[in-house]
Amino acid sequence: MDKDRVEGAARQVTGKIKEVAGRATDDPATEAEGRTEKTAGKVQKEYGKAKDEVRDALRK
Repeated sequence: MDKDRVEGAARQVTGKIKEVAGRATDDPATEAEGRTEKTAGKVQKEYGKAKDEVRDALRK
């Protein structure tokens, strides 16, 4: 498993926590930062998944 997949998943969780915390404290900046981080985590996770697929395809 590619490290980008693991780091992306961690960023998604961190982003979700920030998003919820921003909503709970009525802080739109923190909520937006959390959404941004969550999205970046999704992208990073998909990037890692694509790298794994290419690596596996090249090994065959």
